[in-house]
Amino acid sequence: MGFLDKITHLFSPKEGSTCISCGSPGAQKTAEGQVRCPSPSCVYFEATMALHGTTLPTRGNFEPVRPLAIRYRNFAGQERSFVVEADSVVRRGNHLVVRVAPTGKKIALARDRMQNLQEVEAGIVSRNAPSQTGPSPRERQVLGFHKKHKSSSPLFEKIRAKYPDW
Repeated sequence: MGFLDKITHLFSPKEGSTCISCGSPGAQKTAEGQVRCPSPSCVYFEATMALHGTTLPTRGNFEPVRPLAIRYRNFAGQERSFVVEADSVVRRGNHLVVRVAPTGKKIALARDRMQNLQEVEAGIVSRNAPSQTGPSPRERQVLGFHKKHKSSSPLFEKIRAKYPDW
């Protein structure tokens, strides 16, 4: 797209024309004069236009044993719904890493974008007994060292007795 074409499209982009910013086909001009582009990398990106061209993986044979439904609003403002395996949920900072049906792939979902966060956290399997909060960083260091080196010490045995499932 040449310089003169960009200037021409700046003042009159028509439906089905190319975007003035990125050159993607399918850009539209609203009644208010705003440009809408279907390309997610464009500054004029419009999420409702991208829905039609987006394909989501729907093939697979992964069936969750303990299904858990997550309602999620993504960065583009689209409402999504995921069925995940409750036993696979792992918290990493502000995200939950989960295995999604039907593909079985792991994805990370931001906790602050979940619409039903209380239900999800209630359905998550706790890795420790409810009374245990888990080993402290120092205790984890000792446990990790002795597991890695397949060794033992009185401190390791004491911590191991305190957290048998860790």
